[in-house]
Amino acid sequence: MGSPDSGYASSNEGGAPANSPPHKPDLQPSSDPIETTYLRFLASNAEAGSVIGKGGTTISDFQSRSNARIQLSRNYEYFPGTSDRVIMVSGTVEEVLEAVELILTKLVNEFYAEDGEEAEPRSKVRLIVPNSSCGGLIGKGGSMIRSFIEESGANIKISAQDNTYIGLNDRLVTIIGTLPQLGQAISLILQKLSDDGYYVQSIGPTFPYAAPYNVPNYGPPGVGGKFQNNRFQNNKEDMSNPVTLGVADEHIGLVVGRGGRNIMEISQISGARIKISERGDFIPGTYDRKVTITGSQRAIRVAEAMIMHKVSSASAPPPDVTPDQLPVENLSIN
Repeated sequence: MGSPDSGYASSNEGGAPANSPPHKPDLQPSSDPIETTYLRFLASNAEAGSVIGKGGTTISDFQSRSNARIQLSRNYEYFPGTSDRVIMVSGTVEEVLEAVELILTKLVNEFYAEDGEEAEPRSKVRLIVPNSSCGGLIGKGGSMIRSFIEESGANIKISAQDNTYIGLNDRLVTIIGTLPQLGQAISLILQKLSDDGYYVQSIGPTFPYAAPYNVPNYGPPGVGGKFQNNRFQNNKEDMSNPVTLGVADEHIGLVVGRGGRNIMEISQISGARIKISERGDFIPGTYDRKVTITGSQRAIRVAEAMIMHKVSSASAPPPDVTPDQLPVENLSIN
């Protein structure tokens, strides 16, 4: 079965989503860079499918209601170091904010809200911001980002510059809070970014990164190195051959999922075959179970990225803290 969003992912050429109703032409900031802006953020494959909707009905509706343009990276075009796709919304500030509100409302209600829960659910949004624009968001001594936190009530953190991936000139701005808090924080951030002439003029393709598949380094706790042809390999040669990953025994459940749901999803999306060793069958010298992946080079790399993402989720989520408990050094990057 094909992916429900295969016809609606934008390419690096920035083409309009296939089969979507006509709407305004490409928004480029050349004529009036102040009024036209954009916002990019991450979404899982499931969230991307929800935004697109059956036959593209949801994304078409959101574009019509907001008058903004909404584009998504292709399947498996993941932001470097993640297994999340990129959503880009472009238009005027008001149009972008309206479209983002429609998207977040749907995602929060669908993925975060629980039946019978009285308290408003807290969720997370990760914005993609150019390195050169992050200084303006942080402000002198962290003053700007602190004002955003105090005014919105959301937790906001800017990631460190990542030099692992060649050509990556962006950072992630993570916002955690209720839906109104997310909306307020995004509004403050977007308005600040839109005052930055470089940011406004830097609008480009939804997915500007060189590599179509971005497999994270094997760094998270509980993940061993590759174990290929009965010996560890530090390179990625012969990726079409079966590749075996070492995953800590206590984290195997994250890969398998309840009733095998996760491993089936990974296999279906990647097209790879995945086999996990029996209990007690560890990679020599470790307590890591063997997760063997077979398939094409593309399928293996996608499956690797998805497995890494599942295992890295074992890290505890950030604790709930109030804005005044967040020191500036934890909010900005030197």
